[in-house]
Parts: sequence; C-alpha cells; structure tokens
Amino acid sequence: MAIKIGIINVSDRASKGIYEDIPGKAIVETLNEYLVSDWESEYAVIPDEQDQIEATMKDMADNKGCCLVITSGGTGPAKRDVTPEATEAVCEKMMPGFGELMRMESLKYVPTAILSRQTAGIRNNTLILNLPGKPKAIRQCLDAVFPAVPYCIDLIEGPFLECNENIIKPFRPKTS
Repeated sequence: MAIKIGIINVSDRASKGIYEDIPGKAIVETLNEYLVSDWESEYAVIPDEQDQIEATMKDMADNKGCCLVITSGGTGPAKRDVTPEATEAVCEKMMPGFGELMRMESLKYVPTAILSRQTAGIRNNTLILNLPGKPKAIRQCLDAVFPAVPYCIDLIEGPFLECNENIIKPFRPKTS
C-alpha cells in the first residue's frame, strides 16, 4: 500500500486560478526525487483562511491517513499569512527546530528569510511541516530538513520512508 503524504498550497490567488499552483508541484517533484518508497499525494490548493487550513490539515491527518503533511505559503508577516497559526491550532506538539533550520538555510540566500515563520508540529501520527511559498525556497528548505523527516515519522509510529540516498540521506540512529 502506498504511503500517503498531504500537500497543501495555501494561496488566495492559486486557489482562485489567478496563477498556477507552482509551489505544490515543486513539493511533489522534490518528493519524487527523495523517496524510493511507493507514495501518493493527497493534494489541496486552498485560500489563506485559517479555518480552511485547519480543516484540510485535520482531514489529511485524521481521515486520509497521511503520515506527513507539507504546506507551502502563508508563513510571512502579512495579515493573511496564517498557516503557522493553523498548524499550532491542530498540533499536540510543536517542532520548532524545523522552522529554525529552514530560516537559517534561507538566510544564506535572502536577508528577508528572517520574516518567515515556518514551523512544524505533530498531530497524532502525522508530521505537519510548513514551507515558504517560493519554489526555489521550498527546495532549499526541504534539502535542509528532510534528513530528519523519516526518523521523526518513525518516532511517531508512522510508516518507514525509504529515500534515494544519492539525493537525500536520511538520518536514523544506529541500533545496537
């Protein structure tokens, strides 16, 4: 059975068809490179509305069986950027190290990375990870944090994610 991964592009304009959903496609493309495991996506493009973001995250985690939900967009300081608030509202545990590392990585490229509020959290057996909305930044951030994702999913009793180690090398502690 395929592993399920949720992908949510949070964008007022993409949800209205004003522009193409490039961030969501960038996440799929990156995961296709990273993962050897058979996986399929649960996919959504939704507006920057906290109640819709929360409902979509909950549905993917609780009903669709996603072990990982990755969002893009809605992490900046603008009034409509509410993805981190939605993530905090639906998670039992926050994982601030993911956001810290993503900001550190992004600061190598743009000084405005300090404005980003990416975060991550755990809802039951699901890791929810907030990424920025720009495709280039998505790849940079995923390259930085993904080595920790498979082990995090192991720890929350999710499925075993096998990676293409020529592309991304997951870290799992050696067993004795």
